[in-house]
Amino acid sequence: MTKPAGSVVALRQLRGQHGSPMHSFRLPLLLALCASCASSPSQTPAPVVSDASFTIKAGTPLDPEPGEKHFRNLRQLTFEGENAEAYWSGDGTRLILQRRTDTAGADQIHVLDLTTGEMKLVSTGKGRTTCSYFLQGDKRILFASTHHHGDAPPVVKLTGRGYQWAVHQEYDVFSADPDGKNLKQLTDTPGYDAEATVCPVTGAIVFTSVRDGDLELYTMEPDGSNVNRITNRPGYDGGAFFSHDGSKFVFRSAFPRDDKEAADDKELLGQQIVRPSHMEITVCKRDGTGFRQITNNGEANFAPYWTPDDKRIIFASNVLGMKAMRETKDHKQARNFDLFLVDEDGSGLEQVTHHPLFDSFPMFSPDGKYLVFASNRSGKKEGDTNIFVAEWVD
Repeated sequence: MTKPAGSVVALRQLRGQHGSPMHSFRLPLLLALCASCASSPSQTPAPVVSDASFTIKAGTPLDPEPGEKHFRNLRQLTFEGENAEAYWSGDGTRLILQRRTDTAGADQIHVLDLTTGEMKLVSTGKGRTTCSYFLQGDKRILFASTHHHGDAPPVVKLTGRGYQWAVHQEYDVFSADPDGKNLKQLTDTPGYDAEATVCPVTGAIVFTSVRDGDLELYTMEPDGSNVNRITNRPGYDGGAFFSHDGSKFVFRSAFPRDDKEAADDKELLGQQIVRPSHMEITVCKRDGTGFRQITNNGEANFAPYWTPDDKRIIFASNVLGMKAMRETKDHKQARNFDLFLVDEDGSGLEQVTHHPLFDSFPMFSPDGKYLVFASNRSGKKEGDTNIFVAEWVD
């Protein structure tokens, strides 16, 4: 899964700074294969190319918080700035992420080697970037960027009224070689195109776009052709990820509480702003049918990802932070996002992280052994968001 619509970090946006959302969260497709992928459960993901002897050596060990029973051998991988949306290569040896430091004007895309810890800039260094991913086979990468509209990062003036993300109209989706060379633009419609991820079965791309007047999910082939609309409902749908078998999506969706809120959201979107304070985790089939709401807590839920067996969903939410804010009247509590697990039918909610600030953007490694996520824990200064990885204990 802006991602919240994409760019670093939800915490920065809570403080009212400019950046695209993520997701949250932060995802992928290909309609020519859509019918076969959705109707052929015999299809399986591409084999994971992994080395049984591979060990993550990057970073330094760190103790998990009390109660974080799913984490073993937790390691901190980055140590300064705002780092987020770190997603695995297909062979499980690298991460691609967006990163902003004091010396950078805006988020840029980097690749992190999990053996050496080496960090390489792979975007142009110009404009603003968000939402990166490895294409199937790891021979190309994806990210959204504004560099083709100017060297300076675009700025959207947020209203200052509550939790907001900027969805820059200059964003388009690009692919490149893993070192950033041979850059190719995949989208060119007016308005926001970002939040691209990839199907592990077909290699197709899913992404979020405002091309039809609202933020919806679309799919396209790896070369940018054969674009198809997946969702068609009022409110933001974005930050989508394919299931491991390629048959369905998990993503975040806005649910305006009434007509006035819906009208306000439409007006904000015209100013390139979204309000993620009421987003829920949702799923649908690959063709867009079977849309279902999974969470229903009325708060900011985003960055969902499937567990390796595709039966549960891990996601980030500030539901406990908002509860604490109402009890204590301390508005800083709203910044407390934790990771949770939930069954696909909405039952079995389980808290995973217990740090008192921001934990988000989880993704399981292709072999299911590790979980990577972003967190404010262990920061050098307030607002630092770093990348962490742990062996997953189920």
